[in-house]
This record gives sequence, C-alpha cells and structure tokens, in this order.
Amino acid sequence: MAKPLTVKAVDAAKHGTNKDGEAIRVEYPDGGLPGLYLVVQPSGSKSWAIRYRAGGKPRKMTIGPYPVFGLAAAREAAGKALRAVSEGRDPGHEKKLTKAAQANDLTRIEAVLDDFVSRHVEVKNRPSSIKENKRLIEVEIKPKWKGRQMETITRREIITLLDEIADRGAPIIANRVHALLRKFFNWAIERDVIQASPVANVKAPAAEVARDRVLSHDEIRLVWLAADKVDWPFGPLVKLLLLTGQRRDEVASASWDEFTLDGPAPLWVIPKERAKNNQAHSVPLSKSAVEILQALPRIKGAESFILTTTGKSPVSGFSRAKDGIDAAMLAIARQEAAERGEDPEKVNLPEWRLHDLRRTAASGMAALGQPVHVVEAVLNHRSGTIKGVAAVYNRHDYLEEKRRALAAWASKVAEIVTGELSGAVVRLDTAKKRS
Repeated sequence: MAKPLTVKAVDAAKHGTNKDGEAIRVEYPDGGLPGLYLVVQPSGSKSWAIRYRAGGKPRKMTIGPYPVFGLAAAREAAGKALRAVSEGRDPGHEKKLTKAAQANDLTRIEAVLDDFVSRHVEVKNRPSSIKENKRLIEVEIKPKWKGRQMETITRREIITLLDEIADRGAPIIANRVHALLRKFFNWAIERDVIQASPVANVKAPAAEVARDRVLSHDEIRLVWLAADKVDWPFGPLVKLLLLTGQRRDEVASASWDEFTLDGPAPLWVIPKERAKNNQAHSVPLSKSAVEILQALPRIKGAESFILTTTGKSPVSGFSRAKDGIDAAMLAIARQEAAERGEDPEKVNLPEWRLHDLRRTAASGMAALGQPVHVVEAVLNHRSGTIKGVAAVYNRHDYLEEKRRALAAWASKVAEIVTGELSGAVVRLDTAKKRS
C-alpha cells in the first residue's frame, strides 16, 4: 500500500528514466487519499490528478499544477471530486462541461460587445461618440441577440436588423448601426473571436444626402431673439454656436480653462481630446462672444464647465432645448404677424437643426468675402482646399485671419438681429416645413 505523501516528498519527487536513460513520466500515488496521484513529467513539471471509475469505466481528472495546488489543496480538491463519484456523478465530465460553458460565456455577443466597448470604443473615440456608440449597442444590438454565440449571427440577420431600424423611420440610425457592427465584427476577427464577419458586403441601408440648410437672415434674427427667451443655459449655447461656427458638443462641453477672455485677443482653445480631428483648435472670440461668456453664471462646485445645470456635467437635453427655441421663434413670428394685421395662425417656420448654425456661420463668412481656406480653418476642417503636399507643409493656423472672419460675421449677425440691414419685415406665413 502506498504511503501518504508529505510536502518534503512532493518537493523531492523526480521524473523516472527508462533503460536507455531517457526521462519518463511517473505517477506517485498518495496513500493519504487513495485515488490521488502526483504526476511528474519528463520536463520535471508536476501536477495532481485523480483516478476513479464512473459508469463502470476508468476515468482520470487533472486537478491542477504543483505548486499552485499544494499537497493540502490537492487533497481537498480530490476529496470533493471523489465525493461526487460516491454520489454517482462524474467530476471529470462536469469539469469539461463547466469549461465549455465558460468558453461559451466569453464568446456570447453581449460579453464580446462589452469587451469591444472597453478596449476599442472608450479608447479610440471622442466622449460624444463613446456615448452614442454605447447607446446604440445597448438599445439596438444587445436586445436583439442577447445570449447568442458570435459565430451564429448571420448576414441575413444583420440585414433584417438594419431594415427594421430603417423601416421605423430612422434610416440614419440604421446607417450608424451598420457602421458600428462592421467595426465591431472586424475587431472580433482581429481578436480571433470569429473567423468571418457577417457584415461583409452588407451595404448601408440608406443613402445619406449632405444637408445644405442655411438659415435666412429672418431666421437668424428669430433664432437670436428666441435664445433670449429660453431658459439658461440653452440660449447662450445657441448664440455661441452661431457666432463661433463650432460643433455642438465642442461648445456644450467647453470648460473655463479653455478660454482667455482678457486682453486684446480673446481666444478659445479646444484641446485635441475634444476636437473631432484630434487636433487642438484655436477659435478667436468676437466681442459679442466674449460678452456672452462673461455674462454666464459660474455654478458653485462646477467642474469648470461653462454651460452646466448640475455643476458636475456639461449641458445636455438638446432635443428638448431645440423644441423650446422653435416654440419661442414661432411665438415671436406670430406676434409680429399679428402686429402687421395678418393672421398669425398662418405663420409656419421651416425645419432646421442646431448643426445648421455651423453651416450658416460658414456661409455667412464666405458671403462676406472671407477666403475659403480661412473659413475651413475656422471650422477646423482639414480636408478642404489645402490638400496633399500643401497640407503637409502649410502649418500656418490662420489665427489672425480667423479672427477677422469671425469678427466680421459677428458684426453681420448684430446687423441682422437689430434689423439694420434693410428694414424689411419678416414674412414667414408662406414658409413650408421641411422634412
């Protein structure tokens, strides 16, 4: 009968040798727990295993390596396994099933999506893109295929999902989901999670037409007057969007440490971490923009955000705020119509978006004779008139040119708002809503 193994004996155990002097595998039975063996490989590595019978057949199950499993730990694990055998179970088979289930958990789509978010989305994207991609994953993708293995998602299912989103009246969202899924499955291929992408050769479900909406002078005036009537901080936000021509999220998430308001050359520097093209962007500030910024209240305890209602995060809720601006614009336009003796109920306003303010500012500067490359510099565009070799060697930031362009535009907006252009009244009663 084998003697009980000791810690000293386990440490001293060596592989065996055959008649030719070659190292061979050896098993040392533990008399302290029959069925438990210390296995020493020809390389000298050691591990624990148990031998037992299940279903009338001999079985073997590896417990784990030594010294990760010491003698006491190996006996404890072996004891649990052998108790399972006494209950008529097969611990080796159960272990295989558990490992397979764990492997399956790792390749379920929701687990891989979570990994994709932490390793790619949160690392490669801007804060606004991170937020939107997370929303699309949680709202559009996970509920559709939760619990499914990655390799079971088919091309037909991708197409069906995109069609369903587009058919409910959200073709642009369908396009965004298409782009996100394509990136996700390609990332999964790179991580060796799957071998092929079901999004391959699947086209975006909707053709996107670039918007060309530019607000008229009448609409600019109404937007400005409406901004004076809506609750803070959305009124100042809209005015700054119009005056600076910058992106909504860049303005909404701006912090006080990005601004230099004192001195002869006020400046706003958007750090590269928040700029869309990952390059820091200098925005000269007109007198009107400075006055708006200086009038903003500073929320106690705020983490330096210029536009915040909580003091802990930048302003949000843009859709509802835009509805408030629209309502105020319509009220002003109808009041003016009534004062002219016209039927205010016949006054309607064309549809517009906050991003149209950026396009309006760009078009306005161009109309004032500002060079195209200067307007593009104001917008922080890098793919416009200066391309190729010229883009490599032209590192001039056009700061003074941008300052002149934005100052001219601010003056134009002031003229529009005060009605000093032509004295014409606003007549929007024949305007049709845009889809």
